Amino acid sequence: MRIPRTATVVITILTGVAWLLVALFSRDSWAAMTIGFIPARLSGVPTLYPAVPAWLTPLSSTIVHGGALHVGLNLLMLVWCGSKVERVLGAGPLVLLYVVGAYTAAVAQWLASPMSPTPMIGASGAISAVIGAFAISFGQQKRIVASPSLNRSLNALWLLAAWVVLQMMTGLLAGTQGYLLATPAHIGGFIAGLLLQRPLLMWRYRNA
Repeated sequence: MRIPRTATVVITILTGVAWLLVALFSRDSWAAMTIGFIPARLSGVPTLYPAVPAWLTPLSSTIVHGGALHVGLNLLMLVWCGSKVERVLGAGPLVLLYVVGAYTAAVAQWLASPMSPTPMIGASGAISAVIGAFAISFGQQKRIVASPSLNRSLNALWLLAAWVVLQMMTGLLAGTQGYLLATPAHIGGFIAGLLLQRPLLMWRYRNA
C-alpha cells in the first residue's frame, strides 16, 4: 500500500489528535456545544456560553467525534479515499474539497432543521465530499442501465447509500446519542464532491 499523500496525512493527524485531547480530558460535551455545528446558532439563536463563531463551526465540528469507533471509521475512510483523490487532484484541491464539503454538509443539515439545538459533530460531511470525488475518479462502473451517464449516477448513489448506512450503524454502536450524525449532511457533502471533481481535475491539468 502506498503511503498517503501530505494533505491527507495532515488532516488525519490533526483530527485524530484533536479527538484524543478531548477524550483524555473528558470534554466531549463541552467540545460538541462550543465548536460543534448547531443549526439553531446559524439561524441567529444566541448561546448562553462562550462558543466559537457560528460561521466557523461547520469546519470546527469536523474535529469533534462521538467516540473511538466514530473517529476511527471516519479517518480510515479519509486515508483510503483521500490519498487516492489527492494523487489525482493534488493537495490543494483535496483541502478545498474537504472544506467545501464541511460547509455544504452544514448548510444541508441547516436547511433540513434550521432551529435544531442539537450539535452536529464529526468529519463525515467533509469526508463525504472526498468520497464523492473518489466515486467519480475510481468508482467501479457496474452496468445497471444502458445509459452511461445514468449508470455512473446510479453507481455513485450506491456508494452514498452504503456510506450513510455505515455512519448510522457506527452512531448506534458508538452510542453517540444527543449528537447529530446527519443524513442530509452526508448527502450534501457527497454531492459537493461529485460536482467539484471534474472542475478541479480540469484545473490541475489546465496547462497539459
